[in-house]
Amino acid sequence: MKKRQWTGMWITLLAVALVLSACGGTGTGTDSNSASSGTEGGGAASTTLTIAAATDIESFDPHNNNNTSSEAVLVNVFDYLIKNDSEQNKVPGLAESWEQVDDTTWRFKLRKGVTFHNGDPFTSADVKYTIERVAKDETLKQNSYFKNIVEVKAVDEHTVDIITDGPDPLLLNRLSKMGAGILPAKYIEDNGMDAFLKQPVGTGPYKFSKWTKDDRVVLVKNENYYGDEPKWNEVVFRVIPEASTRVSELLAGGVDVAASIPSTDIARIEGEADKKIVKAPIQRVLQLIFRQTEGSITADPKVREAIDLAIDKQGIVDSIAGGAGIVTRTSVTPGNFGADPSLYKTSLYDLEKAKQLLNEAGYAEGEAEMTISVSSQYKEQVEVVAAMLEQAGFKINMDVLEPSAFSERYSSKSFKEIFMIGIGNSLFDASNNYNRYMLEEAKGESDYNNPEVEKLLQSALVNMDPEAREKEYQQVQQIFAEERPAVYLYQMEGVYGTNARVNFTPRSDEMFYADEITPAAQ
Repeated sequence: MKKRQWTGMWITLLAVALVLSACGGTGTGTDSNSASSGTEGGGAASTTLTIAAATDIESFDPHNNNNTSSEAVLVNVFDYLIKNDSEQNKVPGLAESWEQVDDTTWRFKLRKGVTFHNGDPFTSADVKYTIERVAKDETLKQNSYFKNIVEVKAVDEHTVDIITDGPDPLLLNRLSKMGAGILPAKYIEDNGMDAFLKQPVGTGPYKFSKWTKDDRVVLVKNENYYGDEPKWNEVVFRVIPEASTRVSELLAGGVDVAASIPSTDIARIEGEADKKIVKAPIQRVLQLIFRQTEGSITADPKVREAIDLAIDKQGIVDSIAGGAGIVTRTSVTPGNFGADPSLYKTSLYDLEKAKQLLNEAGYAEGEAEMTISVSSQYKEQVEVVAAMLEQAGFKINMDVLEPSAFSERYSSKSFKEIFMIGIGNSLFDASNNYNRYMLEEAKGESDYNNPEVEKLLQSALVNMDPEAREKEYQQVQQIFAEERPAVYLYQMEGVYGTNARVNFTPRSDEMFYADEITPAAQ
């Protein structure tokens, strides 16, 4: 009991420290035309939307990015064949309609009259080039989502057939996420991929203007967009890793929307007449993923269980997250196909049993040494987790990395015993959460190996019976609840600060579609 009280006091003290730290944050300058309206020449409105995020994009290659922060920006430049609306319904994008021809073939009718930002017409040749590239190039980070596609046939200039190597219950989901952003075939073939990455071209409502790495991405209005006229002349995505600086910039008017607002700053923002806080549940689950390579301390199931039981997840939600989270023993949250409700809104916490398990695993207090790697955006959470684990007898080394460095480490699969990460679900399907534990994907990262899980996951990839497929994923979750290849802390809630000059409703997929953010009525 005393230990639990100490934990609560520790969290409270940390929260107070975060408030003081946030109050001392400094800005990095302001954009004076942020979300402003004025007149130029004949009285045309001049508008700029500025969004602050913690993490930069990886590149302007939609096939070679692997984080939500990248997709949130790139969706404004590159269109998909199919889009997800704000309610996650499938709606036409560059494809006007689609139908399943047989178990392995889908036919898509493409929009006519669409042009890329450089003026090239959009045709079936671009779809063939795009989808076959991401499906066949194993070096691309999005390849694993598309490698079951064996061919794209250009039936005519505005019709394509996409053919898979077997039944694929997820093809439409794949084609409405990053990795399916349509590229300009002729432009790349004429100029090369390096030239494309320096001056990227898509069909989206906004065109590339400038990218200053780890600082900002600047997009400008596509005057020839095939859809509704874009609402902004310019859209700026600023990279501000420090939460206190994002808050300061919001308060100073330098940004219109700031993501990932700490709970300790909510009251401060709400206290300003022209600022507000908006929240929404997101698909992201904060979790610890364990290396199970032979010889690793976290290969021992008793150690992994001890870690799970030593962490007071609800305490973290209540204090560090300010209540903006839901504890869970699964990463497949409601709204995703395959969710298991019995593991949602549940948590385990038993400090004394955690100590006992660690002792049974053969470790005296302070002998079980581990490194937890984490992006700096989750620095406060990892500090609390480390403190809780040390109460149980672990010795924890914290490896806090800048977001870009964490992304590089993530891609190279070079973490030590544990890494903490918030994983979203752009597929809205359990496969997005668990394919990383299939034998080929797990190699080098977690080295997880369970033949029963492998069989279930392989079956679910081609199972066209939704009811049977759902049961397969639920069975996997029950196995994971016992084996703990990961410990799930909580489902996150998106907390954003906004300027009253804009209307912003967060999406559960965390995308920033610029034209869904509108200027407030003057």
